[in-house]
Amino acid sequence: MADYRIIKAEPLTKAIHAIVKAGGSSDREAELVSTNLVEANLKGHDSHGVGMIPRYVQSVTNGGLAVNAHVEIVLDTGPLLTLDGLTGYGQVIGHEAMELAAERAKKNGVCLVGLSNSHHIGRIGHWAEQCIDHGLVSIHFVNVISRPIVAPWGGSDARHGTNPFCVGIPRAGKDPIVLDFATSRIAQGKTRVAHNKGVELEAGTIIDHEGKPTINPRYTVIPPYGAILPFGEHKGSGLALVCEILGGALSGGQVVKGSSDGRHNVLNGMLSIVIDPGKLGTGENLAREVESFVAWHTGSPPAPGVDKVRIAGEPERETKKKRLAEGIPVDPTTWQEILDAGKKFGLDQAAIEKIAG
Repeated sequence: MADYRIIKAEPLTKAIHAIVKAGGSSDREAELVSTNLVEANLKGHDSHGVGMIPRYVQSVTNGGLAVNAHVEIVLDTGPLLTLDGLTGYGQVIGHEAMELAAERAKKNGVCLVGLSNSHHIGRIGHWAEQCIDHGLVSIHFVNVISRPIVAPWGGSDARHGTNPFCVGIPRAGKDPIVLDFATSRIAQGKTRVAHNKGVELEAGTIIDHEGKPTINPRYTVIPPYGAILPFGEHKGSGLALVCEILGGALSGGQVVKGSSDGRHNVLNGMLSIVIDPGKLGTGENLAREVESFVAWHTGSPPAPGVDKVRIAGEPERETKKKRLAEGIPVDPTTWQEILDAGKKFGLDQAAIEKIAG
């Protein structure tokens, strides 16, 4: 990783905290945003990590991201919650939404929560992990209101966002199962990371502005724009359609209706189902059967070139352990973009460099 800036998690968190706070956020908001972004980097999802800060700063300055906003309860029946994110930082809105959902699920056994109008809520696995900390199972359907970036199966241009799907399952005394993926071949942020690194994408991942296959990530980062393809052909595209409707419409929000307004803002809608296994009366059964199946699943003889069979969430935990010890790699282009973003909020480059060590 020649030329990469290797930064330990703590000073990187402090540097991002300083930038967010300089934009007018409270200490608590800056803490939630910075720890969430660095956690994404720690778990290997650089697409959802500190590289998002330049886009956040741009959204704050153009009025697309409201500083110090909090989730608003639109409807609360106990097991049903409808929430409005008021275009606030998704790291704050998501946290508050999941705390409300966990409280209702523990009381009623389940909570169905529709969250709309939140600014970018980041890595969805983070919210599943928050529910897991409460001992709860959760399922999440998410849509993205921004510049369309993913083509439908059989289409030749972008019609929707990366529309993530996520499930979190706690395990007593053991690492949880956290399934979290974009319904596109890769997350849009991963194409940005590839572009910043100057590396090509795998064949079959994206198409260019004429609908032709390409391996150049620039077609998802700078105009003329192409599109990312869905994962799993018609299956991933079908799940993306469902995430758009459930996360965007049933949640009380909106769906993609056309091209963006060019301001590079991003809003998320999320429909979450949060379940208390104990209240369902199946907690002990779940715990027993999960361990039985995980043992069977991971007991498969590894294929050639594979060291072992893993469960969803395990690669992220392995990456986090490594990056906590060695530091987080940040490519030069992304780091410069972060420094430039801080400057827009009145922080000079030297100040950020000093904080980051």
